[in-house]
Amino acid sequence: MSEPIVESMAEVRAHLADSIDRARREATPTIITRRGKAEAVILDLDEYQRLTKLEESVEDAWLSRLAADSLAEGREPAVTLEDLAAEILGEAGQA
Repeated sequence: MSEPIVESMAEVRAHLADSIDRARREATPTIITRRGKAEAVILDLDEYQRLTKLEESVEDAWLSRLAADSLAEGREPAVTLEDLAAEILGEAGQA
């Protein structure tokens, strides 16, 4: 992925198709600013899906590690791994 380009909302609005094409063809995201503050990113769909899968796999690995550590210490889990994952994913969906 290339270094992102930073553009104001007005700049992106003026040439949205170009920003989308740049993300898709050149793998160059565009960070959209409003009043000088970063607000959103235009990102290629494949890259977004890759990052989402990566986030999920890291989260699964972390949860598995917590469960393994708990079992290694001889503690019975207070909640199941599935319940913990559902609770975390539920909170993430509400954020």
